[in-house]
Amino acid sequence: MSEPGKGDGMRDGMGSGSGGGPIGERGWSLSAMPEGEGVRLELALPDLGGRPVTAILSLDRAEARAFARALLAAAGDATERTFVGPHEA
Repeated sequence: MSEPGKGDGMRDGMGSGSGGGPIGERGWSLSAMPEGEGVRLELALPDLGGRPVTAILSLDRAEARAFARALLAAAGDATERTFVGPHEA
């Protein structure tokens, strides 16, 4: 897995990314790698309660699809709540 907050682009044919500000200021990393008939996700947080933490999820195909749908729904909901519509004239 890449160093937390320093995504390495692509790993093992799957995506890897980081969130936060510019590259030197990112606060987490997410990696996805094929594993058997499914996928292994690693979410690294460099500072959770004063220490680094890595969550590892090993999911089969159905679980990975359900997880992806849930993340997309949460992201869409968060976006709608964050950005307000055009101001009324």
